[in-house]
Amino acid sequence: MTTTIKNGSDSLQISTPSISSSATLVELGISKWTGRKLDKSASSHVTLVSNAKRGVANVHKKLLGDCAELKAIDTIVGVARTAHYSMTMPWSDTGLRLLTTKAYFKYHETMTEIQASFDDCVNTFLQAYDWEITQAQAKLGDLFNRNDYPTTDSLARKFGFRLSYMPLPEAGDFRLDINNEAQAEMKSHYETYYTTQLNNAMNDIWQRAYKCLSNMSERLDYASHESKKVFRDTLVSNVLDIVDLLSVCNVTNDSQMEAMRMKLEDTLQGVTPDALREDEFLRAETKKSVDEVLKSLPSLDM
Repeated sequence: MTTTIKNGSDSLQISTPSISSSATLVELGISKWTGRKLDKSASSHVTLVSNAKRGVANVHKKLLGDCAELKAIDTIVGVARTAHYSMTMPWSDTGLRLLTTKAYFKYHETMTEIQASFDDCVNTFLQAYDWEITQAQAKLGDLFNRNDYPTTDSLARKFGFRLSYMPLPEAGDFRLDINNEAQAEMKSHYETYYTTQLNNAMNDIWQRAYKCLSNMSERLDYASHESKKVFRDTLVSNVLDIVDLLSVCNVTNDSQMEAMRMKLEDTLQGVTPDALREDEFLRAETKKSVDEVLKSLPSLDM
């Protein structure tokens, strides 16, 4: 992408890679009721009986104790955030993440299924809510206060799951009532931001690859140990996930990234966790190939 900014007879050209047609921005927003509340009276009592300075101790109540239905919501929220971060790349500090068009359909399908599970968990929790309050009274004893609990209708509004997609802006027209020199400066600043964020996004992919491949290399290194190292079946599937990631997230068409993907794909062709455990030659050759890929990685700020 080349942007030309005219200022009288002079012109300024700024070039950056354009990925607006191969990626979009996505934001995941999840809200939930935590089921926790600060008890000021209990906090003051603890401070007093401990002869401590005011404000150094706080008592937070779990309003429903160990409520299984509320825990289920927390679990699905964790699943959603893990899936969101694993299938996207960082873009801005505001929560926006970069999602490639190649990964869009898998991402949207995955997140839609998780959202459906989230909604089911919330409905199950709301149906059990009144009963859980009754149970909480026995669990909390003197800490129980009925005013701590919102109504079911009010509680329902505290839960939300939102996916927001938006186009990735290029350094387009800054049609503002300012002079050409100021417009050129604004565009230059955005070009710098755009390039920096893109580099950060790609570096994130490299770092994920480094972490995953380093783990495989370490797990397959039996030579310097008397006993075999234990590893899970996910040792292979995690690297296969990285192979897929290198394919769908290569928005800059980086030849080095593509070469690395092809080498890993070839290395893991037909390789299974059990085969790696039992076949010393296969294990050594796989580690050798993985180490070669690791050496070819660009310099990273780990």
